[in-house]
This record gives sequence, C-alpha cells and structure tokens, in this order.
Amino acid sequence: MSTTSTRIVIVPGARKRPRGDGRRVSEGTRAEAVTGWLFLVPFLLIFAVFTAIPAVLAVGASMTDMKAKDIRNPFDVNFVGLDTIARVLGDATFQSSFLNTILFVVLCVPLSMALGLSLALMLNNGIRKLRAMFRAAVYIPVITNIVAAAVIWQYAFSISGPVNSSLGSIGLPQPNWLGDPAWAVTTVVMMGIWRTAGTAMILFLAGLQAVPEEVLEAASTDGAGAIRRLWSIVLPLLRPTSLLVTVLMTVMFLNIFEEPYLLTRGGPLGSTRSMALWVYEQFGFGNVAASMAGSVLLLILVGFVAIIQFRMLRPKE
Repeated sequence: MSTTSTRIVIVPGARKRPRGDGRRVSEGTRAEAVTGWLFLVPFLLIFAVFTAIPAVLAVGASMTDMKAKDIRNPFDVNFVGLDTIARVLGDATFQSSFLNTILFVVLCVPLSMALGLSLALMLNNGIRKLRAMFRAAVYIPVITNIVAAAVIWQYAFSISGPVNSSLGSIGLPQPNWLGDPAWAVTTVVMMGIWRTAGTAMILFLAGLQAVPEEVLEAASTDGAGAIRRLWSIVLPLLRPTSLLVTVLMTVMFLNIFEEPYLLTRGGPLGSTRSMALWVYEQFGFGNVAASMAGSVLLLILVGFVAIIQFRMLRPKE
C-alpha cells in the first residue's frame, strides 16, 4: 500500500486576499472613468455647440428650399429631400469648383510634403548653426496673418510688381499672375505651399528626431550611404508621421478658402474658385439651402478621402 503525502509550501509574506479588494478595484476603475469623463466635458460641450449641432442643422437645411429671408423663421420652409443636393451636384459652377479643389489637393499636398520633408532633413542633419533661427523663419508663414500676407502677394505678383520687374530685368516673360487662369492657379498653389510647408516641416522634424541614432550608425557601419539610409530606414520609420501629414495637408487643401478668396476672388473665369469659396458665395447670394448642401457635400468628401488615406497608409500588420 502506498501513501501519497501532500506538501504545503507557505510563501513568506503571502496572505489571503480580502474579499473587499475586488470591489475596491472596481470602485477605483469607476472613479477614474468618471474623472476622465469630467475632464472631457468642456471639449464635448465645445464640440457639440460649434461642430456637431451646426453639422446637423446644415444637413437639415440642405433638405429644404431655405433662402436668406427664411433665416429668421427657419421652420417656415418646405422640405424637399435630396432635391437641393441633386441640384447642387448638377450645377456647372459647383462642378468646376470641385475640379479646382481636387487640382489644388493634387498639386499642393505632395509639393508641401516634399518641401517640408526636405527642410526637416536639412534642419535635422545639415544645418548646425542658427538652427532655431532657420526653423522659426520657415514656420513664420504659418502664423502670419493671412490678410496681410495676401496683400503683399497681390502687390508682389501684380503686372508691374517686383516679381515681374525682376523677371523683365533678366529678359524673361512677365506673366499676368492674377489675371490669366493658368497663372492664377499657379499663384494660389504657390501661396498655399508657402503657408503649409512650415507645418509639414515641424511634424517631419519631430518624426526624424524619434529615429534611433543606433540604427543609423549600424547601417552606416555596414556601408549604407546617406541615400540608402534615407530610403531603407528613415522613410519607413517616418510612415506614421507621413500618414498624419498627408491627412492634415489633404484636409487643409480640400477646405482651401483664404488663398483663392483673398488673391483672386475665385477668378479669373472661376479658375481658382474652390468648393469652400463656392459655399461662401452661395450663402452671400442668399441661397442658404444650396450653400448648406455644398457644405454637406464637402464634409462627405473630406471624410471619404480621410478614410481612404488611413486605409492605404496605415502601418502593415
């Protein structure tokens, strides 16, 4: 007959957990959640008042025949469903403004990102002295008053302005920067890039400073040159930053308004009228429902493009 003995090992310091610990943990977690929501309340109120509620009202107004005279009595309007949105989609000026907006995005986003990345690489690796001064100089257009900047740009690119005078002095053609459709688009694009490259530079610079120096030194020891390190190490590690910059730049230029409004008023011949400017003009004309329908379509476009970009550029698992 064999006997089985059981050895009981007593670990020093071990004690039975009181029954109330689970309840205490649950109460602590609940208290942290309540505290978190309390901190979120101010943001949620601001978001609701200035974003969510106006968006809902805009969607509602886009389904009516509201005019400027109906603003004082917004409930005394006729519900027309999607007729206003369909009418806006069939409007030739809206279609033109949509194509102009897409053109601004296609031209400005990659150029702003390329310029911002180049400046970030220069500040991170090339420029050693007066780095803070160069960084501030590149970022100044972002914080410069847009109205004052537009006045300077209008003067600089006028027919007899400094830009054309400089081009004429070296025998180059002097284009009508603000009066010719093609050159007007070019001017708006240049000002858009000038304003946003500083934002891209700051974000890329933050991403570059997070790249581990040990990895770059190991690649350099293995014989990888500067271009090889940039292509195989730096750019892949910058993928999350690139996603953020791409989405931000795209949203900015889908909503572009100040540059075409202040430089060309959407002209000449509507060549620089953006969707946001079209919405503003329709509201000024008293077509409130059409203006709200345009803003809803612009919101849908921004959301759709942002979702596509997140899906295409998110890190691979």
